[in-house]
Amino acid sequence: MSPASAEKLSVARQQYGQLPVSFEPNVGQAPAAVRFLARTGGYRVALLPTGALFAFHSATPALTRGRDKQQLPPRSTKTALVQMQLVGANSQTQIEGIDALPGKVNYLKGNDRSQWHTDVATYGRVKSKGVYPGIDLIYHSEHGQLEYDFVVAPGAQIEQIKLRFAGAKRVFIDKQGALIVQSVAGQLHQKPPVVYQNKAGHRQQLKGYYVQLDSKTVGFVVEGREQGAQLVIDPVLSYSTYLGGTNDDYGYGIALDTSGNAYVTGETSSTDFPITPGVVQNQSNVITSAKDAFVTKLNETGTALVYSTYLGGGDRDSGYGIAVDKAGNAYVTGFTQSSDFPTTPGALQTNSAIGPFVTKLNATGTALVYSTYLAGSYGVGYGIALDTSGNAYVTGEASSTGFPITPGAAQTQFGGGIQDAFVTKLNTTGTALVYSTYLGGGAEETGKSIVIDNAGNAYVAGETNIETYTSPNFPTTPGALQTQYGGGYLDGFVAKLNATGTAFVYSTYLGGKDTDFASAIATDAVGNAYVIGSTSSANFPTTPGVRQPRYSGGVPYDAFVTKLNETGTALVYSTYLGADGTDYGFGIAVDEVGNAYVAGFTDSTYFPTVNGIYTGGGSGFVSRLNATGSGLLFSSYLKNSGYIYSLAIDKSGNAYVTGYAGPTFPVTPGAPQATFKGGYSDVIITKISLSTPLITSFFPTSGPVGSTITLTGTGFLKTSYVYFTNGKKAPFTIVSDTQLVVTVPIGATTAKIDVYVPFGKAQSPTAFTITP
Repeated sequence: MSPASAEKLSVARQQYGQLPVSFEPNVGQAPAAVRFLARTGGYRVALLPTGALFAFHSATPALTRGRDKQQLPPRSTKTALVQMQLVGANSQTQIEGIDALPGKVNYLKGNDRSQWHTDVATYGRVKSKGVYPGIDLIYHSEHGQLEYDFVVAPGAQIEQIKLRFAGAKRVFIDKQGALIVQSVAGQLHQKPPVVYQNKAGHRQQLKGYYVQLDSKTVGFVVEGREQGAQLVIDPVLSYSTYLGGTNDDYGYGIALDTSGNAYVTGETSSTDFPITPGVVQNQSNVITSAKDAFVTKLNETGTALVYSTYLGGGDRDSGYGIAVDKAGNAYVTGFTQSSDFPTTPGALQTNSAIGPFVTKLNATGTALVYSTYLAGSYGVGYGIALDTSGNAYVTGEASSTGFPITPGAAQTQFGGGIQDAFVTKLNTTGTALVYSTYLGGGAEETGKSIVIDNAGNAYVAGETNIETYTSPNFPTTPGALQTQYGGGYLDGFVAKLNATGTAFVYSTYLGGKDTDFASAIATDAVGNAYVIGSTSSANFPTTPGVRQPRYSGGVPYDAFVTKLNETGTALVYSTYLGADGTDYGFGIAVDEVGNAYVAGFTDSTYFPTVNGIYTGGGSGFVSRLNATGSGLLFSSYLKNSGYIYSLAIDKSGNAYVTGYAGPTFPVTPGAPQATFKGGYSDVIITKISLSTPLITSFFPTSGPVGSTITLTGTGFLKTSYVYFTNGKKAPFTIVSDTQLVVTVPIGATTAKIDVYVPFGKAQSPTAFTITP
């Protein structure tokens, strides 16, 4: 019910704190009363039938001596044992390991082989069944620290749960509602409980909090629970759905409109892909081994398709990038080799070609506003973005023959090799080029992602392959972050093109000595560029103080997240993101305060998670990195999915992703497609609620204790706690997502008001004045 994290003085936590906790059964390596053992970077844990024993150990830092700073032994050490006792619990509870891990543990103590214990299994979670009547306890880990969840069956009484911390120096609840358990050698910080009830397949968040029963004992209080509903503890998965037919289906791009509708594009080889009536193309044109692109609009609650249409001709067609304007028109780019791909009269290029296309669909999906080829002899469109006027900017890869380039562009000549990246600006009617330029040298370049700032500058991220070419000359600019190729098969690149397309503001490599590639780019209000990609370079450029400054050594890639300054001359921050397996970074978006939301794929067992929805490798991931790159605010596996290719966020900070999955992907109640239809994969579309509240005003601005205050803003539905900033907790009533009524608590003084939700908080813009 509450994550537990140790605050320790040991440097070991820095080294090991990012590894998840694994649990090993007691096969004789511990006293008989212990059922399972676990170790974290800050303490050791023994799981017992009626609780857990935490063993803390801290050392006073050692002194050094001499010119060579020779380290002396620690000056003193402290140890402490704190036992979390489940008061009145069932001492005969059945405890079992679940989610078996591949690792084994060996104990080879002394030379008596009969006392050795080898090949001891490890597990990702441990479940204690029936610790109280109708209540199970599940131990697991998040972000390298122990967590435990209580699952309360319908009719069971949560008031049964009482936790006594024997051996603790002090036990108290702080003003944020967290439980602090202090010992002489360390402490546990258990976050406020997040509580849901599950009724008729729907999850409803409830208000839950710790209550102190005596100096060493706490319990839980849950408000608004219906006795016929099961209580569940779970992060917030708003919706999740399949989208597909009986063949292979993949989602490659996602975008949002201002109402929170999600637009997805990709490719399908299913002739029974879900299509809605009246759309622009309701029949598949696929032939054997071919695919059609598709464009689908999902409503804001994730419960219905607004429209869904094929987009293609008689050969292969794939949609890779999508953008949406304020009117709800969807712009799509991708690849076609269909001679009969649907184009519109008067469009830029209506003659048959193999390469990129650009298509604009109206807001109902019933007609093409425009549709055009954008090709020479070969090419692919990967990324698309819009400016406020509705001009479309496209990037991808193009060959040397016939690709449309405009006079005076930043690079009018093909750079060499097989293909160059390109950047093209198409006018609002799709009838003419505003500008179009190559971006490349004597190798192979691909533009994978593009974004536009308020001044009309275009930022592009992609990859360049130089290893097999003798004359690499990718165009970088003087003073840029990295003007030389780093090495390996690929390097990433980042380039900023001015608003007229006539010059590069900056252009830089981004990579180390091995393979690196950039997959997506985003910008903030001041023009910093945020890039995600993948690297196998142990010397990929990182900065001090970031979440993961060193390569994990996973095979073959770690993801990376890099923030460049507005001139492209320096790193603001740069961090790896990965663990023991393969980690790919594919999608990125940035919120108004500079938090970076990223998505990709990991098969790492130990991928870093924080407040995760699911555990386990071999799936997509979604993470939120703080504004300095120094920590994760949220990070989760996306259970049983394949690659997550694209991510978008709304103004409330909710994350939307698309990719693909097989038959065991979890969907939410009311999803438009609850089951896997067949083939290798179906498209998946998922919304994860990570929103934080905003207080825009409150009324009245003064009043006595016991009076009520109406807060106006957004994001109040998930309110967990309300505090005056003088530390007094205030009762509250949720009226709606935009309105919260707070009662002035006893002991409050003139202060601002803080509203807490699971993933952050909001503070009133001014103080409320207490009157007599």
